[in-house]
Amino acid sequence: QVQLVESGGGLVQAGGSLRLSCAASGRAFNTYAKGWFRQAPGKEREFVAAISWSGRTTYYADSVKGRFTISRDNAKNTVSLQMNGLKAEDTAVYYCAAGKETAARISAYESWGQGTQVTVSS
Repeated sequence: QVQLVESGGGLVQAGGSLRLSCAASGRAFNTYAKGWFRQAPGKEREFVAAISWSGRTTYYADSVKGRFTISRDNAKNTVSLQMNGLKAEDTAVYYCAAGKETAARISAYESWGQGTQVTVSS
């Protein structure tokens, strides 16, 4: 089991940037794929980005492609999400997740953090 703790959320103006971090602990962290998901009020949780255990493969939702970048540092047991060009519709609680497969499906991930709030004012 991997334990995950997100940080870096906050309030930012439209067009601004934020960097989310997810610190992991537990067994075999480096062998897990990592994903970022988000959930806005009244909406279902949705995929944002994913990165393979090696960092060589990344996937992004179309809505964030070109604006967000996912990365990981296995030496520090962290995964990050750099968010640039933020829009009001990016407002949500962002969750870090770990799983055996690099995928956009929620069901592919077995461990989840508690989430961090990102609010973008227009």
